[in-house]
Amino acid sequence: MKDLFIAGGTSGMGKGLAIHYLRQGSRVTVTGSNRLRGKEFLDEAARLGFADRASFIQADLLTLSENRRVIQEVQQRHASLDGLVLTAMQQFPKRKLTPDGFESTFALYYVSRFILSYGLTELLERGTRPVIVSIGGTGMTKGVIHYDDLTLQQGYGLLKATLQGGRANDLLGVAYAENHKFGKIRFILSHPGYTHSGTNHLAQPFKGILRVMGKLFAQPVERSIQPIIKLMDNPPSQPLIAWDRTKPVDLNLPTLSKKDALKLYELTKHIL
Repeated sequence: MKDLFIAGGTSGMGKGLAIHYLRQGSRVTVTGSNRLRGKEFLDEAARLGFADRASFIQADLLTLSENRRVIQEVQQRHASLDGLVLTAMQQFPKRKLTPDGFESTFALYYVSRFILSYGLTELLERGTRPVIVSIGGTGMTKGVIHYDDLTLQQGYGLLKATLQGGRANDLLGVAYAENHKFGKIRFILSHPGYTHSGTNHLAQPFKGILRVMGKLFAQPVERSIQPIIKLMDNPPSQPLIAWDRTKPVDLNLPTLSKKDALKLYELTKHIL
């Protein structure tokens, strides 16, 4: 039996993975900001006969305090972890700062994942073949880290913020693997491709536009999660694993630079 924690596990690929592993006999805790979707997840788990192995933590992962509270609750519910899955992501059409002063996309796509990864390392090291899976845009090379303007005060744009978050997420995996070369944990960066994961977090007109695009072009969650499941169940031996859909990503890409990764790691430690 595996123990898993999935950040962003009440919808989309996070929920798809949660239900899959519940079917496999695992204990699964998920977190999400929406209490109703959390209840829907628990209700579905109960209908399938998994109520005793499914749990939900409501939390807003945009804030540092909530991430730290989630870590404490996961530690109370699990003696060890075999998997940490990081799927929580939200796009913000307008610039929005968190209570801690971070640009919101950066906070959710990178800072939250940083805190959860390092904060749950001890539990993961107790697991069997433990993995961290961070779902994002690995393999893409567009976008940069704006080190002198991480909050994007000088010219915000939804795409600019998303690309910065994606590149920071890539570097998180690289730095984590460098910092834990001799540990048991494998860090998996996964780009699942365009997936129809829902649009509940968006305002109009973006919700309507993406809903139509999703129906026309996106692959279903059930298909997108299959390569991730294979990697989670049989992870390669190296500390860092990067895949774009069904193919490995060249770890020598400039967006996976060890030098840049450790630079961002040191900066993050300082600002936290």
